[in-house]
Parts: sequence; C-alpha cells; structure tokens
Amino acid sequence: MKPFMGKDFLLDTEVAKELYEKYADMSKIPVIDYHCHINPQEIYEDRKFENIAQVWLGGDHYKWRQMRTNGVDEKYITGDATDREKFQKWAETLPKLIGNPLYHWSHLELRYYFGYQGHLNGDTAEEVWNLCNEKLSQDDFTVRNIIKKSNVKLICTTDDPVDSLEWHKKIKADTSFDVKVLPAWRPDKANNIEKVDFAAYIKKLSDVSGVEIKDFKSLKQAIRVRLDYFSENGCSVSDHGLDYVMFAPATDDVIEGIFKKGLNAEKLTNVEIAQYKTAFMLFVAKEYSKRNWVMQLHYGCKRDNNAMMYSKLGPDTGYDCINNYTPAAELADFLNELSKEDEVPKTIIYSLNPNDDAVIGTIIGCFQGDGIKNKIQQGSAWWFNDNYMGMVNQMKSLANLSALGNFVGMLTDSRSFLSYTRHDYFRRILCQLVGGWVENGEYPYDEKILSEIIKGISYNNTVEYFGFDLNKA
Repeated sequence: MKPFMGKDFLLDTEVAKELYEKYADMSKIPVIDYHCHINPQEIYEDRKFENIAQVWLGGDHYKWRQMRTNGVDEKYITGDATDREKFQKWAETLPKLIGNPLYHWSHLELRYYFGYQGHLNGDTAEEVWNLCNEKLSQDDFTVRNIIKKSNVKLICTTDDPVDSLEWHKKIKADTSFDVKVLPAWRPDKANNIEKVDFAAYIKKLSDVSGVEIKDFKSLKQAIRVRLDYFSENGCSVSDHGLDYVMFAPATDDVIEGIFKKGLNAEKLTNVEIAQYKTAFMLFVAKEYSKRNWVMQLHYGCKRDNNAMMYSKLGPDTGYDCINNYTPAAELADFLNELSKEDEVPKTIIYSLNPNDDAVIGTIIGCFQGDGIKNKIQQGSAWWFNDNYMGMVNQMKSLANLSALGNFVGMLTDSRSFLSYTRHDYFRRILCQLVGGWVENGEYPYDEKILSEIIKGISYNNTVEYFGFDLNKA
C-alpha cells in the first residue's frame, strides 16, 4: 500500500515517476498562470491573511457547494459564523469527499505550504488550524511570498474594460517584486445586452473611454480605445464567459436597432440577443487578431440555478451547472466567418460539458495554420472537469484528434493564492498518462523527446504560444 499522498502520488510507473521528477516538479519547472481571478490589489499590498479560513473559504464556491451537500447550515458557509467555526465545518465535510479533487487539492496545499503530513477532518481541525495560522502569521507568508514559493513567473488576472488597471501599474513599478502580473481583458458586460444593467454599464464605458456611445458604431470605437489602453499596460489575452457560442449574423442596420433597444432597456427576443452577441464577438475577435492577442472562449455553463439563494447571495456562489448544449455548428461557423478575411486570432476553447471534447478537437483542426503550433487550442479540463478523470479524458481526446505535445496545459482559474498546487496535480496526471503509454509500448522511451513534451505542456508551450516576455521591466 502506498503512503497517503506520498512523493509518488498519482505516479504508478517508473517512467511516470522519472518524467515528473525531472521535467514537471514545480520546484524545477515554473508556473505560468495565464487565467485566474485573484485580486491584483492584494498582490500589490502584499496581503497577509489572518487565518486559514480566509485563504480557503472566502469566495471559494467549490468548497461552499460541497459544504451544502454535507448538510452544513449556510451560517457556516457565507453567514456570520466565526472563521474558526466555518473552518471546522469544512474540516468535517472534507473526509466525505473521497474521490473528489477538493480532497486532493486541500491536502496538496497543506503539504506544500504548511508542511502538514496528516489528513484533515473534524478531529484534526484544531491542530491544522493552529499550524496554518502560525505559519500565516510569519512575514514570509504574505501573498507575494506565497506566489514566489509557488515558483510562479507570470500571472494574468481577469479585468473589465472599464478597469483603471491601477494595481497592475503599481506592481509593474515595484522593482522589489519580480513576478510579472498582467491584465486580461474580460468584456462580458458589454456583450450581455439582455442584462438589466447593460445600459448603466455602457454609460460607464462611455465615461472611461471618452467616447459618447450612442450606437453600435460608437461602442466599437470605445472598445478600441480601451483595447489600446489594455495593450499599453501589457495585456495580450482576452477571456469570454459565454452561455452559448452563438452565430446569428445580421446586417449593420439590424444590429444598430437591437443596440438602441438594449440602451433603452426594451425587451429583446432570443434571436435579437443572438444577433447582437454574434456581431460583438466577431468585432472583438477581429480586433484581437490585429493585435496578436489570444482569445479564450469559456462556454457551457448554466448559471445561478437556485432562485432563492441567488436573491440572497448573488452570482458566483455555487449554484451553477453544466449546460448540455453543444454548439458544434455555431462554433465552426463563428471561426469560419473570421477565416474569410484571415482574421482568426489565436484561440483557446473551453467547454464545461465534457461531451464536447471531440467536437472541439475536430473543429480546432479546421483552423490551424499561420506557422503557429496549435494556433487554435482546446483548453484544459475546466471547472467541474478539473479532476483526475476529466483531465485524463480531455488529454486523451486532444491526443486522439490533435497534437497533445503542443498543448498549453494547466491554469488555476482560481481566486485563491494557494491554488498553484493544481498545477502539480495536473502535471502528475500528465506524467502518469504519458508514462503509461511508454510503459505499454505505445510510445518510445526517447528521453529527449519526452522531456520536451512534458516541459512543453507544463511551461514552455505557454510561454511560446502567448509570447510572454518574462522580464519584469
């Protein structure tokens, strides 16, 4: 029997162990976190957390969801219970999560950052609480030091077009911190014309850009102004959270009419919403292509499904699920429209529905080219899929249908500064998968090529694909 989460955790073969030790270990191969939701202000101010509950449970809807599943009262999740009480309830929930990635992630974090070799449960909660809090009280456990300890070289946050990027500027000017922190463009609010706050958001965008937005034409002008501003501040990555990938082209006059209805908060039909979103996404994609930006498309989530809890807590609180809609034709048609004038940007496609793996794998093959390795990528297993089987299935599908060796690998997609161990989790699974193919005679034991594959997927492919300059200045 193997020890619980020992040094060979998830690694069963000698080749897998060798690949991980030499070419994937986070202490040797750095981390590029090209998509996350951490707060750049906390990086600049070098936040120091008071206790482990603040690090683990503040805003983590993954954990909130499982605590509810375990019958924990909302008071101990998002309510007014003390941090110690909330931590206790999480500790009592964790043992029930056998086979759940949260069990592994939590213990990887306890080992990597706090040196705790046991297992967290209701009985050990006090011991773990005291150990973690003692470590967090030390000067070397600030946010910046956690990032440095994780061997992170570059971080892309998630930022709205109206953001001033104040904290990114301050981080860049601070020569005492050599990790690069770049903004990533997330224009969902300008795309979501059906939302009740759309008109108010457009007014804010107008004020920030200095462009009076009175129609779709002037909206595009304002977007260009902000794209230029983001570019000046180091941004080269966009991200879109889409309910669906839509393709419903319409004439300019039709789009202008729809936009005016949106500004006036008039009722829109589903067709009109799809037409506007198609026009918006085609426009920004072409702008990304001009700027050599990477476009990330996340889709397949049905959000905010519990009406009562949404009214109490709002979005991003653990009430989302997978949508079974597979936009095969729409996604292909969207990229095909861009291809007519050679305006397909580098694109990473993520679906929350694992049934879409093969669809994405075949569509991306239609739009490769321009001398770029996997110009169109399938993104890593996302959200409900970033577990052992989800990662294995995503990589196997990608290997079957594309070039796995060019894959840009893992990202945290997290709000927690301790989530970098997810890269370790992913890299172990990667080495186990590739090592198994070698052990089974399905791929030769060529150490030079294998090292290039593992280091590439772990780190090098990301640097090359995004074109990141890792120098701080």
